Amino acid sequence: MKKNVLITGAAKRIGASCARMLHDKGCNIILHYRWSEAEAMQLFDELNQKRADSVKLIQADLLNMNELSLLAKQAEAAWGSLDVLINNASAFYPQIIGEVDEQVWDELLGSNLKAPFFLSQALSATLAENKGCIINIIDIHAERGLKGYPVYSIAKAGLSAMTKVLAKELGSNVRVNGVSPGAILWPEKDCSEQDKAEIIDRVALKCLGEPEDIAKAVGFLIEDASYITGQIMTVDGGRTLFC
Repeated sequence: MKKNVLITGAAKRIGASCARMLHDKGCNIILHYRWSEAEAMQLFDELNQKRADSVKLIQADLLNMNELSLLAKQAEAAWGSLDVLINNASAFYPQIIGEVDEQVWDELLGSNLKAPFFLSQALSATLAENKGCIINIIDIHAERGLKGYPVYSIAKAGLSAMTKVLAKELGSNVRVNGVSPGAILWPEKDCSEQDKAEIIDRVALKCLGEPEDIAKAVGFLIEDASYITGQIMTVDGGRTLFC
């Protein structure tokens, strides 16, 4: 599979796993990052050592529309075309009702919904020319909401709706699908052992997933799902069976 792929938030965690997996399959990768320069540079060097000039690195604040627009243009120009956009970048932190301010709202809606929409729009023509696809990394809590994370949950619910809407809008030229991870990685901030145990207890398979599980789903939607669009694949070990 030789495709040109842009992955937002690709420096670490799920984004990095997707980058490694797709690169191993022969894809050229555009790694986008915002703050994680050290991790992005390390991944850039790692993959280019395996195959020279197969990875580009672009820094951009997706909340800044000028930088987002420039990212889209640089992604198109990197190898002359673009086949896949993976909207993975996401801000994630708790909020308390009564204390949510406009800055929190703008950051969470901006990174999880606004940026994916405008990046998809900016790249839609190029993707259409190549019969390409868009994959949005959503969250199982888009459907029911995660207590303590109201604005994040609202943003991901919007991204879920956007996936279905864009599948209609872009029609036969661009497939648009989503992947909703469940318990894959613990939050980067503190998560108590008790919290971890309670989460695992609500997973049918009784174990944490791996970022590679998400990457495999992404790979399937790119390579083997030519008749699938407007769908959201849940990868959660059966977590949503236990509402």
